[in-house]
Amino acid sequence: MSSTPLTELISLKGRKALVTGAASGIGSSVSERFAEAGASLVLVDINESSLTSVASAIRDRYGVEVEAKKVDMSKKREIDELWSGLKERAPDIMVNNAGIYEFRDFLEVDEDFLERTLNVNLKSVFYMCQHMVRTRGDRGGVIVNVSSIEAVIHLVKGLTHYGVSKIGLVALTRALAREYGGKGFRVNAVMPGGIHTPGTDKVRNEALKRLQLGFFITGVNFISRIPLKRLGEPDEVARVILFLASDLSSYVNGSVLVVDGGYLTD
Repeated sequence: MSSTPLTELISLKGRKALVTGAASGIGSSVSERFAEAGASLVLVDINESSLTSVASAIRDRYGVEVEAKKVDMSKKREIDELWSGLKERAPDIMVNNAGIYEFRDFLEVDEDFLERTLNVNLKSVFYMCQHMVRTRGDRGGVIVNVSSIEAVIHLVKGLTHYGVSKIGLVALTRALAREYGGKGFRVNAVMPGGIHTPGTDKVRNEALKRLQLGFFITGVNFISRIPLKRLGEPDEVARVILFLASDLSSYVNGSVLVVDGGYLTD
């Protein structure tokens, strides 16, 4: 019989968590759940005004320490500067959630567009993990990378570049879990699918503007294939990430947890 109370297993009190892409959607939901669990926070996003609002709301509601850092994740220099300011106390937990989700036909993807997608969605996570492992050393830590079911199934025309960036996160997650598990690092990923966020709303509005009716047909078919018959909410992903960040998942390492309402079961 376990001797550790459930409340202690899920608690993040005394721990510091860094969350990227924290100004909205999944990132802000993760930040709020972490604060509720007692963690102090470093919230990172390129949208400074929204980030400041999220940080202030969490600070007022939960009374935890919250730092807000504006960082362009496409620029390694800014990532390096972020970590230079964290050396006094590196985070115990890091959630790499920042990403961009833009449609472009495969034959129209140019070098600049592909480079930006890979910089934000994949290379930034690579560099963030380098900093985390180097800074924490033998103290270990927890890393959760946010991938997508687009990494393993092509859902909508115009997202080939996105899928490529997200499958790279799966490879990175598994490699780091194996290489650094012995030093106390647990590295896992979540693979959301069909989550209702400001980002998906933006894509929907863009599709309407361009009269991309095929997108809407695909969207209808998408929801009909979800066994739960609805899109997920950001907090439903955040709860899974909280599980992976807490001691509830103390023996989970190198896993990729799918959060898609059952879409991939079809």
